[in-house]
Amino acid sequence: MTQLFFNGWDSVYRTLIVGFLAYAVLVLFLRIAGNRTLSKMNAFDLVVTVSLGSTLASVLTSKEVSLTDGATAFALLIALQFVVTWSSVRAPWIRKLVTGEPRLLLYRGELLHSALQKARVTDEEVHSALRTAGMMTSDQAEAVVLETNGTLSVVRKGDATGRSTLKGMGTPSTL
Repeated sequence: MTQLFFNGWDSVYRTLIVGFLAYAVLVLFLRIAGNRTLSKMNAFDLVVTVSLGSTLASVLTSKEVSLTDGATAFALLIALQFVVTWSSVRAPWIRKLVTGEPRLLLYRGELLHSALQKARVTDEEVHSALRTAGMMTSDQAEAVVLETNGTLSVVRKGDATGRSTLKGMGTPSTL
């Protein structure tokens, strides 16, 4: 019954030492990997982050997983993320596969109900984004876009003289 609550000091010392070293290795690898690894997350980044956390937990809590095994797993996950992100910058089809595409939810003050349903976003969430952007009415917005990282971006109406940030989003010609 005592092992249920206490396995001995050797287990505690191992957890402290391996925990400190595994944490240091993970931070070092993340710094080497660059800022992209720590940026706002899309679905792919979330999977990698959860996998890194799971690996760290395994290294900390399992005597069968050595620090070297954990460091190898960290390096593999970060290397895979690097390869996929490097490829997605160079191949649009990979980028689309990994991160998806932004989705137009409101255009020129009008909610796009089919897009809202496909994105599983409610009218209230769009209105909340508009309020957060300081808008009293939806007519003040040129667009609301569901970004690939899950955030809602609000584009104000204005005198657009340069290239539109909505280019390529398939804006409806008539509503």
